[in-house]
Amino acid sequence: MSAIPTTEIAKRLDAIRTEMAASRLDAFIIPRADEYLGEYVPEHNERLLWATGFTGSAGMAIVMKDTAAIFVDGRYTVQVRDQVAQSLYAYESLTDTPQPQYLAETLGEGARVGFDARMHTLAWYEQAKAVLEKAGIELVAVSENPVDKHWQQRPIPEAKQVMLFSDASAGKTSLEKRREIGVLVKKAGGDLALITALDSISWLLNIRGFDVPRLPVVLGSALLWQDGRMQLFVDTAKIPDGFHQHVGEGVTVAAEANLEAELKALGGKKLLADPASSNAWGQLIARDAGAKLLAVLDVAALPKAAKNDSELKGMRECHIRDGVAVSRFLAWLDAEVAGGRLYDEGELADKLESFRLEDPLYREPSFDTISAAGANAAMCHYNHNNGTPARLTMNSIYLVDSGAQYLDGTTDVTRTLAIGEVTDEHKKMVTLVLKGHIALDKARFPKGTTGQQLDAFARQYLWQHGFDYDHGTGHGVGHFLSVHEGPQRIAKNSNGVALLPGMVVSNEPGYYRADGFGIRIENLIVVRHCDALKGAERETYEFDALTLIPIDTRLIEKALLSAEEVSWLNDYHAKVYATLSPLMSGDELAWLKQATQAI
Repeated sequence: MSAIPTTEIAKRLDAIRTEMAASRLDAFIIPRADEYLGEYVPEHNERLLWATGFTGSAGMAIVMKDTAAIFVDGRYTVQVRDQVAQSLYAYESLTDTPQPQYLAETLGEGARVGFDARMHTLAWYEQAKAVLEKAGIELVAVSENPVDKHWQQRPIPEAKQVMLFSDASAGKTSLEKRREIGVLVKKAGGDLALITALDSISWLLNIRGFDVPRLPVVLGSALLWQDGRMQLFVDTAKIPDGFHQHVGEGVTVAAEANLEAELKALGGKKLLADPASSNAWGQLIARDAGAKLLAVLDVAALPKAAKNDSELKGMRECHIRDGVAVSRFLAWLDAEVAGGRLYDEGELADKLESFRLEDPLYREPSFDTISAAGANAAMCHYNHNNGTPARLTMNSIYLVDSGAQYLDGTTDVTRTLAIGEVTDEHKKMVTLVLKGHIALDKARFPKGTTGQQLDAFARQYLWQHGFDYDHGTGHGVGHFLSVHEGPQRIAKNSNGVALLPGMVVSNEPGYYRADGFGIRIENLIVVRHCDALKGAERETYEFDALTLIPIDTRLIEKALLSAEEVSWLNDYHAKVYATLSPLMSGDELAWLKQATQAI
C-alpha cells in the first residue's frame, strides 16, 4: 500500500467532496500534471499523490459524490493496486478509457464537472467540453483547487537562485535569441507569444534553474513580443544579482501572480500559444479579454532543438566524460559478477551514479535510472524505487538505462548486459535489436525527412521474425535541459517535424518479453550534413553517434550480422577505445580493451 494510510486518503477525499458540494459539483478531475504541464512535477505540486497515494509519473483521478476512480497506463497496473485502496478508488485504464467519455457515461444529464484550468491543456479542455456538452454535462473551471485548499503540511518550495548560463556555452546571447524568435512570432502573424515550456524559457534567457528534479529549469511563464522584449513571470526571490546584465535589454521580471493582469490587458492583440502544451487557464483568460489566439507550436521549440556549434561542442565533450564514467561502472560490474558478488537494482544505480559524481561538471541524473534485473526489464519504464529492488541473478541479462545532467550537456544511454552465461534466445533477440540500431545509425535521408519515416529502419529485423516494441525509437534531447525534448521524435505515430542538422535524438530500439527479459540498446545521435553525398541531387543528412560506450558483444550472435554490420560494430568499438582509452587506466583500461575487441 501507499506510504499514506488509507484512513488519511479517505479524509482527504471527504475534504474534496465537501468543496464539491459547496460548488454544486458532481465530479472533480485531478490529473498528475501541475500548472506547468511538464514531464516532471516538483514535490509541492504532487496533487494526485496527495489525493490518492499513487506515486507513478502518469495518471488521473476523478472524484464523484460517492465513488472515485483512478486512471493509469499499462506501466502502473500492478503499482496502483499496491498503493491505492480499491475501497476508495476503482482502477481504470488511462489509455483505453477516455476520461471525458467515462464521465459522460457515469454521470447523468445536468451534472457539473469541476476542473482546474491550470492543470490541463487548452486542447484537452476543448475536446472534453465537446464530449460532455453532448451528454448535457457542464465543465466548470474552479477558482480554487480543492486539493490546494486542504493540503496540510504542503511542502514549501525553496527559492533556489537562478543560474546564469554562459553565453559562450549557449553559442548566442539571450538578446540574439529573443530577437530571432521575435521575428518568428511576427512571421506567424502574432503580436506576442505565450511561452510556457520551462525549457524554452531557460533556453531563451540563457539561464538554468533547480526547481524541478532531473530538469534544470526555473518554474514560471513568459510573454515574448515580436521585437524580442520578454516579460518573465517567476518567483522574483530567485533572480540573482547580475541577471539583467546577463540577459540584456528588454527583459522585465514580475511575480507569477502578475501574469493574469497582463493577459487581461491583451484585448485586440494576436497571441501565439500552443494549445497542446500550454495550460487552458492562460489562453482562456486572454481569449475572454478579447485577444485573438493563434494556435502554433511553441515558437522556440525548433530553434532550441537544432543545436548550434557551441551547444554541440558541449554535448560531445560531456558524452566523452560520461562514456568514461559508465564504462568504469561496467568494468566494476563485470569484476563483481566474476567474483560472485551480485547486487540489487538500487545498489547498482547508486554505484553507477558514484562514477558520474566524480565529474565536477555533473549535477544530477537526467531521469530516474532504470536499473532492471531479469524479468523486471520486460517493463520498459520500470522503476526499482516503486517496490523492493530485485537482486541480479546469474545466467540472466541486466538492463540499465541512465543519463546525466552536466553543465555542458545532457546524456541518455541504455546498455543490456550479460550476467554469467546467456541463452541462444537472449543472443538472437539482442542481435535483432542491434541490427535495427545499426540500420538507423547508418541511415542517410533527404532534407525534409521526419522521424516517423525513419522509425521502421529500427524495427525491420524484429518485424521479420514477428516481434516489435511498444515505445518510440527516439526522442529529442536538450543541451543541459530536458532529456525528452521536442518537437522531433522517431516513432510510429504521426509527427510532421522534419529532422534538421544539430538535432540530437536517441536511437533506442528494444524488445520486451513479459515475465522473461527486456532488451534495449540506446545511443544519442546528432543529425548532420552527409559529406559523402555533398553535391548530390538532394541535400542529404545522416547521423553521428555522440554516445561512446561499449555494447556487450557476449550477447551478440555474429552469424545473424551481415559483414557490413560487423564492420559497423568493430568501427564503433574502435572509436570508443580510441576516445576513452587515454582517460582510463589499470584494470579499467584492460576491461575497455577487452570490451571493444573486434568480433
